[in-house]
Amino acid sequence: MQTINRFLYGPTPEEKIRAWQGKIRAESRQLEREMRQLDMATNKARQSLKQLASKGDAKSARILAKEVVRSNKQKDRLSVSKARLGSINTQLAQQMAMMKITGSLQKSTEIMKLSNALVKLPQLSQTMREMSMEMTKAGIMEEMLQDTLDMDEDEELEEEADAEVDKVLYDITDGKLGQAGKVGADILPSQTVEDEETEQNMEKYRQQLNALLS
Repeated sequence: MQTINRFLYGPTPEEKIRAWQGKIRAESRQLEREMRQLDMATNKARQSLKQLASKGDAKSARILAKEVVRSNKQKDRLSVSKARLGSINTQLAQQMAMMKITGSLQKSTEIMKLSNALVKLPQLSQTMREMSMEMTKAGIMEEMLQDTLDMDEDEELEEEADAEVDKVLYDITDGKLGQAGKVGADILPSQTVEDEETEQNMEKYRQQLNALLS
């Protein structure tokens, strides 16, 4: 009988919730992997930045420091998104408990709010849109809002990150670099950098961070 009902009416509410929770756990694990990759790439970039500072190559060091700042911001976003996935998972567990009392799924403004926030993250956009459509059909949430905020990260970085770049430079290089103008400004007297390997490493780590942040 259950097989016939599933064929006619689709998965039961309990099955739908368990499927959503499975997707959430999978996405959380993926975010954890991305955060670990960011950590590894950022640590390598920090080491390269110290080498650039010892060479007096302020311009290259500042470019790489800017990538480190972007990486830190991205890791913060991934961490917040992972916490939001955990909150949705908790809300779904509560839905499961309430369903045993009410016999049906209930609308949740909290799940809708969290889902609308998560759909803005490229890594989760497709999954969250699909889950939101399924939850809308199941009666848990209303149709997802379409006013997704498109942020120009480069513009945002230019506006507010100069101080952060200075701080990263100052902290990583133990005060050798920092407190300077925008990218391209000289912090130390111009010196010819003969260590091509250092520059090549800088570019490699910059590209690795860019790939993780794109």
